[in-house]
Amino acid sequence: MFTPTILCIDDEALGLQIRKAVLERAGYQVLTAVDGPAGLLLFRENAIDGVVLDYYMPEMDGGVVAEAMRRERPGIPIMLLSAYINLPAEVVALADLTLLKGEGPQELLEKLRQMLRAASAAG
Repeated sequence: MFTPTILCIDDEALGLQIRKAVLERAGYQVLTAVDGPAGLLLFRENAIDGVVLDYYMPEMDGGVVAEAMRRERPGIPIMLLSAYINLPAEVVALADLTLLKGEGPQELLEKLRQMLRAASAAG
């Protein structure tokens, strides 16, 4: 049976741990990174089926990370996470879906399933 590998990138360690636990409990294999450069390294070195990416991070924000991912593997689905609703339109355009951090685990799982289904139908 196929187990999708999800890459989660977020500089907030607690949120990252919780997201990892939620996704693993739902049957996903999860790789985590605490910043953009580490996330891009994992992205380049692993077979990734989807990305859950925080927007506001020091050094390299989610928009820069998503742009690099799109250049390297345009078809990989990316969910952009943020605690803020007013993200720049050009950044939102890089993502397949967006999710507010406060929406909770059920919404995360549902949007992730949607995103992966759409990507497999398109690919």
